[in-house]
Amino acid sequence: MAVEQYWGTGRRKTSVARVRLIPGGAGQFVVNKKSIEEYFGREDLVMLAKQPIALIERSEGYDIFVNAHGGGISGQAGAILHGLARALIKADESFRPALKKAGFLTRDSRMVERKKYGQKGARARYQFSKR
Repeated sequence: MAVEQYWGTGRRKTSVARVRLIPGGAGQFVVNKKSIEEYFGREDLVMLAKQPIALIERSEGYDIFVNAHGGGISGQAGAILHGLARALIKADESFRPALKKAGFLTRDSRMVERKKYGQKGARARYQFSKR
């Protein structure tokens, strides 16, 4: 018999997180084969990634395994939040209104603007000299 599991893909900036949700677990949260606290090392990012579980108040009922890549740790935390919310909806459709109201299902579309030629950055110019 196959183990019941739910998948959700989350994205933020250039990061992608594939989240696997297994109901009936001990509440472990593993990111790239490390515990979430060990992987991020910052309490604010751990809290950000765990927000969907905290919202539905069912952290002990699920084991969560995440494969995150691309971008930095902040983008990956946002991607995990998005992917976890999507996986929770697949597990139980009744979570949808609460997660949608909190804004966890919306993909954050903000990306870094590209650098333009003849300039220091996307918008910053080199200093102009009249003489």
